[in-house]
Amino acid sequence: MIDKKLEPFIIPDDISVSNAIKKIDESGKKVIFCTNNERLTGSFSDGDMRRFILRDGNMNKSVSCAMNPDPVSFSVLQEDQAKELIQKGLYTAIPIVNEFREVVRIIFEENVRDSEQVRMLPVKIPLVIMAGGKGTRLYPYTRILPKPLIPIGDMPIMDHIITRFAKYGIADIYMILNHKKNMIKAYYNEAGLPYNIQYVDEEQFLGTGGGLSLLRGKLNTTFFLSNCDCLLDADYKCMYDFHKEHQNAITIILATKNVSIPYGVVNLHQDGTIKSMEEKPQYDFLINTGIYLIEPEVIDLIRDGESIGLPDIAKRAMEEGYKVGGYPITEKSWLDMGQLNEMQNMIKELGL
Repeated sequence: MIDKKLEPFIIPDDISVSNAIKKIDESGKKVIFCTNNERLTGSFSDGDMRRFILRDGNMNKSVSCAMNPDPVSFSVLQEDQAKELIQKGLYTAIPIVNEFREVVRIIFEENVRDSEQVRMLPVKIPLVIMAGGKGTRLYPYTRILPKPLIPIGDMPIMDHIITRFAKYGIADIYMILNHKKNMIKAYYNEAGLPYNIQYVDEEQFLGTGGGLSLLRGKLNTTFFLSNCDCLLDADYKCMYDFHKEHQNAITIILATKNVSIPYGVVNLHQDGTIKSMEEKPQYDFLINTGIYLIEPEVIDLIRDGESIGLPDIAKRAMEEGYKVGGYPITEKSWLDMGQLNEMQNMIKELGL
């Protein structure tokens, strides 16, 4: 019988990919382990999820179709070897199994090395933050403060975003500003943060993407772009590597989203007779998180002064023959702080 302490990290290998992704989110880890009759049969990580979505995408399939069927594991007598591999950064978790391949323990990276350690980006990459919106979804807070400065605990929303990127070595930041821009500038001029921050003023609202035209000639390398209300708990280096490996002009960071309909859903034939019925169905989608990796030539697709959203820029890029891709992450790896309930959830999660 599996130890109850291990249950959050172990799943049967016949559950759906959708449910396995939920389990990853619930576990708070980036990998869980699959079993059949309590014997180890595979591992399922956020990377396995990403590869499966790009290859197949049918979230109702068994996780056995998406898992790694040959995970690294060690016996009880080899536990030190497992720790050594994790210490070197080769794995985030390794199961320890007995002679029947039953998982008796799992060694996670935080057990043997600094859990805050990250893999730095290989080159100097700037971050562009779209921080000019009115933040209408956060009224009444934004009647007083611009959305980027709304505090989450003892830090503004935008500081949380910048801190996540800075962990990977990003220090050059462009803020595209409009609404209450002087308040934002005053805060960051006084904050004394160790970053090279440049302000870019929109004279008129240019949407979620049009402000990039103001950076024409200023960016000549791949850059991250983030809305000022999106927070990711994900590996930014992995995103960058994916973007470069696939030679994308734009890579959209996508979050899985499972939506439950709390009613019975009925489909009809044209003559009004019932075609099918399904009680409280669940549907899986990929949601645009508002975070992107972009090549500088994409800026030239935007006209000066044009008001346009990033999704429309991506469509235009595809029409012009540029490659646009998606990088999936799990649902709980993304937090949309532009919504009051999500912002309140973050405060709870941080214990603030």
